[in-house]
Amino acid sequence: MKKDLSDRKKHILCSAIEDYIKDASPITSGGVKDKHVKQVSTATLRNELNALEAMGYLKQLHTSGGRVPTTEGYRYYVSALLENFHVDEGALARVESSLSERTTSLKDILESVAGLVSKATNMPTVIVANGYDKLIIEDIRIIPLIDGEALVLFRTKSGIVNHAIKVQASEKACDDAGKYLTKKFNGKTIGELLLGDILYNSIAEVEGFKNLIDSLISSMREFIQSRKVDIRGERATNLLNADEHQSVIETKKILDLLDDEEGLCEVVGQASDGSDISITLGDENQKVEGCALIKAPIVINGTPVANLAVIGPERMDYAGIASALKLVMNELNDKKGR
Repeated sequence: MKKDLSDRKKHILCSAIEDYIKDASPITSGGVKDKHVKQVSTATLRNELNALEAMGYLKQLHTSGGRVPTTEGYRYYVSALLENFHVDEGALARVESSLSERTTSLKDILESVAGLVSKATNMPTVIVANGYDKLIIEDIRIIPLIDGEALVLFRTKSGIVNHAIKVQASEKACDDAGKYLTKKFNGKTIGELLLGDILYNSIAEVEGFKNLIDSLISSMREFIQSRKVDIRGERATNLLNADEHQSVIETKKILDLLDDEEGLCEVVGQASDGSDISITLGDENQKVEGCALIKAPIVINGTPVANLAVIGPERMDYAGIASALKLVMNELNDKKGR
């Protein structure tokens, strides 16, 4: 539970944690005085740091050494950070320019967003698609391929979803099925189509392509339920080349989480409280033990389609990463579909 702090304690704590994130130097009363509150005596600052330690925000690794943030201290810092977060309009324009050449494929959009965030933060970025069933259908095309497959293209208000299905079907059957499904489900969601119990007024209505539609529904259900996980960034290289203060144990915990697809689906794919950035620290979820996870929903043209998360050590640049996520969220939410 977030405790009320005086303005001075809040300033000391947040400033000290920002310094620690930058250089991993232990927090001391002298350092805080030199950088942040010159008008306050060292003795008073020592008392303030003692109080913050007693409240659980800081801890001493050694009796004679300086202090470091606890997980609760990081939690207070990031909560205060997000409360006072403001978007840099110039940076937003740069993000908009980077995304302006994206394709209309929803998969490509999400992958480009994940790549952009990973490049901006120099941290592993994970994206979990979890809202395709909510996409509103505008058109459906089915294209026969070789070797008993067909490519299904759902044009939605948020981009194109494509999926290959295994089925033997002629070009005419594919064309007829696409037109039939478009007529039935234009303006409805993919999820409504996958209910499958409102398709046929009569078997004659779908003569020649019923098997194709049945295969499409069955395959798309599996596709949506699988909640695809995609990881972007040179994760091992970036983490193993992290600054000297990051321990091997911290790095291993992060890499273990990145290799756990089921765990990533659980912590990244689950809905956030509200529709903004959320932060999970290791003491709040066992799967994130020893790590920190900054997550944001990806909403395109009003429809939540995925969650995106940056994963790293607890001592990471929360402000910069939250900024990158916020800017991309605003770009996608405000620009797509105009």
